[in-house]
Amino acid sequence: MKKRHEQKLVVLALALLLLFNVPFLFIFNMEGQVLGIPVIYFSIFAIWCVAIIISYMILKRHYE
Repeated sequence: MKKRHEQKLVVLALALLLLFNVPFLFIFNMEGQVLGIPVIYFSIFAIWCVAIIISYMILKRHYE
């Protein structure tokens, strides 16, 4: 794996560490629902899904 791709994955991991930190998650801790799902759960799974898509794109470029 190229150093550039490794660096992108490390930056993604550090960004996720910050995004899943408790003070940031308290931003989404509010009353209400999105598509019938509480806002905090929706935000956690949305961030997780975006991280999977970004890591897939990084790794896909590596194997081309």
